[in-house]
Amino acid sequence: MKWVNSDNNIPIKSWCRDIEPGAMEQVANLANLPFAYRHVAIMPDCHQGYGMPIGGVLATRGVIIPNAVGVDIGCGMRAVKTDYPAACVNPAAVKKIIGQAREVIPVGFEHHSEDKEWEEFDFAPDVPIIQQELASARRQLGTLGGGNHFIEIQAGSDGRVWLMIHSGSRNFGLKIAKAYHEKAKVLCEKWHSNIPHKDLSFLPLGIPDTCDYISAMKYALDFAQANRSVMMGKFKDIFTSMFTCEFCEDIDVHHNYARMENHSGQNVMVHRKGATSAKKGEFGIIPGSQGTASYIVRGLGNSESFMSCSHGAGRKMGRKQAQRDLDLDEQQRQLDDAGVVHSIRNVSDLDEAPGAYKDIDEVMDAQRDLVEIVVKLKPLGVLKG
Repeated sequence: MKWVNSDNNIPIKSWCRDIEPGAMEQVANLANLPFAYRHVAIMPDCHQGYGMPIGGVLATRGVIIPNAVGVDIGCGMRAVKTDYPAACVNPAAVKKIIGQAREVIPVGFEHHSEDKEWEEFDFAPDVPIIQQELASARRQLGTLGGGNHFIEIQAGSDGRVWLMIHSGSRNFGLKIAKAYHEKAKVLCEKWHSNIPHKDLSFLPLGIPDTCDYISAMKYALDFAQANRSVMMGKFKDIFTSMFTCEFCEDIDVHHNYARMENHSGQNVMVHRKGATSAKKGEFGIIPGSQGTASYIVRGLGNSESFMSCSHGAGRKMGRKQAQRDLDLDEQQRQLDDAGVVHSIRNVSDLDEAPGAYKDIDEVMDAQRDLVEIVVKLKPLGVLKG
């Protein structure tokens, strides 16, 4: 941990070495919520979000905050280890694998042309926003989405090839977050609630709207996990069509969600927005930016972070700033020199260039008391949404 700030209602404990002013203002707002518990924990990848910064962990008593979960509920990582030697995979094979993945896995705004099967579609909760989105979700299952979502083939420090996917709950998360933030705002205005900013409007536990939000959130988490599973199945099929291998490990983690946990003897609602659970011995995945290393980690169970760690490298500049300030030739050269099959083709792609993100090795160094590194993963080929 770098520093502790006690100037607010509760302390701020931060592992972030460089917090932008807007994110710091949001952190202070969290620390002055009347129902915030013990302290606010800021991960080393922290940057400004909507209401609550991305890379933040907040525990609350008696309430849940939709914007402290975020709009991509269930966004997370899946990583699978193969027993195939990484040294035996050449760039031509990587390029072919990424090309085939692009052909069979819809990316960006693309969906499947036909409904996909998932047994949980038949058991969707009777919550209006879920029922409203079910039809489109049947064609979104097994799709990557856009932004920083990716599919990647990697060489592990263990000498093996790893496959990794970063994606979430597609439109479910966005629609749930917007609908229930509006409900929370109406209630907080009606009650003249004492909160620092309306973007942190909350829902009290136990009321019907809150029960519906939690039910919808849990369904989105399940959908996000199934979404990654379907894509990983296709990615594995592509890999095994070229190389004979077995799959040794399969890790899946969320990094946008809230759940009831016990900390220091109290049952509290822990919100992780761009943060990963890191209980003692628990495996996690911390991706870097496009072209930089990712990590398989094991949690150390640090109570000061509510047993959490970062969810990635974290942005150091906004998307528009990256497109405006980064040099296309330089970013392409950096990836080409590293031997990475990448997706930086023009200026509009620079929002996902390595230069738009913090240094992942500095991020990992800052959280040595939160996780231990199990495997370091070097990117070989990346498919971006």
